[in-house]
Amino acid sequence: MADRPPASTGADPGAAPTLDRERPGRHRVLWLSTIAFTLMFAVWLMFGILGTPIREEFGLSEVQLSWIVAAAALNGSLWRLPAGMLADRWGGRVVLTGLLLLTAVPTYLVSQASSYAVLLVLAFLIGFAGNAFSAGIAWNSAWQPREHQGFALGLFGAGNVGASVTKFIGPPLIAGTAGATYFGVIDGGWRLVPVVYAALLVVMAAAVWFGTPRHDLKPGTGVPFARQVAPLRQMRVWRFSLYYVAVFGAYVALAAWLPVYYMDNFDVSLQTAALLTATYIFPASLLRPLGGSLSDRFGARRVMYWTFGAMLLTSGILMMPNGHITIVHADGRETEHLAYTLGLVPFVVLVFVLGCAMGVGKAAVFKHIPEYFPDNVGAVGGLVGMLGGLGGFALPPLFAYTKAWSGFPTSTFAVLFVLTVVCAVWMHWTVVHMLHRESPQLAGHLDHPTPEEAPA
Repeated sequence: MADRPPASTGADPGAAPTLDRERPGRHRVLWLSTIAFTLMFAVWLMFGILGTPIREEFGLSEVQLSWIVAAAALNGSLWRLPAGMLADRWGGRVVLTGLLLLTAVPTYLVSQASSYAVLLVLAFLIGFAGNAFSAGIAWNSAWQPREHQGFALGLFGAGNVGASVTKFIGPPLIAGTAGATYFGVIDGGWRLVPVVYAALLVVMAAAVWFGTPRHDLKPGTGVPFARQVAPLRQMRVWRFSLYYVAVFGAYVALAAWLPVYYMDNFDVSLQTAALLTATYIFPASLLRPLGGSLSDRFGARRVMYWTFGAMLLTSGILMMPNGHITIVHADGRETEHLAYTLGLVPFVVLVFVLGCAMGVGKAAVFKHIPEYFPDNVGAVGGLVGMLGGLGGFALPPLFAYTKAWSGFPTSTFAVLFVLTVVCAVWMHWTVVHMLHRESPQLAGHLDHPTPEEAPA
C-alpha cells in the first residue's frame, strides 16, 4: 500500500486562511491551549503519585491500583474522536473550555472519596481531561499555517510535561499538609492535591474563554458527518494509531507506573521516585517540538525509523531480568555464570533515552495527519489519539498481570519491546511494499513526493 500525502488539496471554504497576517490570534490560541493541555494532563495522570498514599490508606493491591490508573486512561481516550470532530465543527475555544469545567467537578470530588469503588468511578470521570488533546490538535491545525504545523503541534503536544507537575508538587504538598484541615471540610495530605487542581481548572477555563479570539476558526462547519469520517476507512489511519499506542499510550502507562516501579525495585522514597520519573517525562514531553521540526525538515517517516530504533534498543536492555545462569554439574556441583544486574543509574539513563525517543516520535506521528488529511484533522487526529490513549488504558493492567505471571518486574519493558517490534515491522513492510510496487526513484520521496507520482 503506497503511503504518501496528497500532492494538492482543494480549498475548503471553512478552512483557515493561509497567511499569518490573517490569523492575528493564532499565537494566543497556541500558548493558551498548550498551558490548558499541560494542566489537563497533570490532572489526568495525578494518580501516578497519589496512587501510593491511596494504596496505603485503602489497603489496595497493585492490580487494584493499576485499574484506577487505567480507568482514567480509558475515559481520556474514548471521547477523543468526537472531541476532535466537535472542535472542527464548533471551534476549539468552546470544546476546550467545556472540557476544563467538566473535569473540575470529579477532580474536586476525589478529595471526598471514601471507598475504592468511588475512587474508580471518579478516576474514570477525571479521564475527560485526556480528551483535551484531540480538541487542541484540531484547534491548532485550523489556526497554524501548514508549513509550521509540525512545530506548532509538537509544541502543543509538549503539554504532556504536565505528567511531571504532580511528580514535583505532589510529594512536598502531601508531606507538608498531612493531618491538617482547611475551611473545616478540606483535608490535607493527598486529598488537598485534587482540590488545588480543581481550582486551577476553573481559572484556566476562564483564561481560554476570555483570552482567545471570540470569532473562532471552524473548518468542519457545514461538512457532512460522512465526509468527516470517510478517511477512517483507510488502513494508514489505523497504522498511525498503532504507532501512537507505542509512543504515547506506552508513555502514559509508564508515566503512571514508574514511581511504583522505582520504589518497589530500587527501594527509594516517593519523592525520589517522583523526581526520577520526571527525568523520563520531561524529554518525552519537551522534545515534541523538536520532533515536529525534524519531521518538517526530514519527513515524518524517517523520524519514525529513528524513534523505533531507539525504543527497541533501550527497551531490549531494560527487559532483561537481573540474575544469573546456574549450571548443575554431573558431580552435583552448582556454578553461577553470566551474572547480570542493572543498577539505578544505568536504568535511569536508559529510561531517559527511551523518553527522548517517545517525545520525538509522538510529534512525528501527528505530523503525518495534516500532511495526509489536511481537511480531516479533527476526525483522524481524534481516532489516532483515541486508540493511542486506549493503549494507555490497556498497558498498566497488562504490566501488572505480566509481572504476576512471570515474576519479573522487567516484563513491563518486554511488553513495550514486543509492541515496538510490531510497529517497526509494519511500517517497514509498508515502505518496502510501496517501493516494489512503484519504482526505485520513490525512495527519495517517501514524505514529499512530486505531484506527478500517482497514488497506488
